Amino acid sequence: MSHVVVVGGGPGGLSAALFTAKNGLETSLFDQGETALRFAHLLNYLGIDSVDGEAFLHAAREQADAVGVHRHDERVVEVEDDGEEFVVVTETGTYAADYLVLATGQARELAAQLRCELDHDGTVLVDRNGRTSVEDVYAVGWLTRKDKVQAVISAGDGAAAALDVLSTVERAPFHDFDTPRDVTVGRRLGRRDDSTARNA
Repeated sequence: MSHVVVVGGGPGGLSAALFTAKNGLETSLFDQGETALRFAHLLNYLGIDSVDGEAFLHAAREQADAVGVHRHDERVVEVEDDGEEFVVVTETGTYAADYLVLATGQARELAAQLRCELDHDGTVLVDRNGRTSVEDVYAVGWLTRKDKVQAVISAGDGAAAALDVLSTVERAPFHDFDTPRDVTVGRRLGRRDDSTARNA
């Protein structure tokens, strides 16, 4: 099974982890709660009237946990591409990943370690799916935008990157589209088993 590592627990990182874990990929998220969203109050996030940033993050973390995201309160200090997989080094351990999603806000050190190409404004250069110049490395949110940073945009970036990872794994376009029928009573998200997951 492919292993996805997401570094950063803001809206972009949590969204990416939610989509990959929900659709059956082993997903680890490294989050020390340092996202700028903890200082915000959301009044412009589609579908939410008004919510404190910390309360939003709490709900988003619970949502990610419910679909099997393995969250780690560890700081990632180094990432390396050894030619076969990515080696993610924290202050307490080492992890391997097939796909890496960077959602580190304005901190670009990990992207620099991997030699991701930068745009003219110093942000990480990505395509519309969040792909960087390094194969199987994605960057989302503030890392890729100097301006126009909003929680809802970052969440969309994370979702786009996750769907691209899923499409790469499946070798076909992957669509995550749930219907009321997919939701099981008592489940918050309606996580699907392999037998009901759809790849259209």
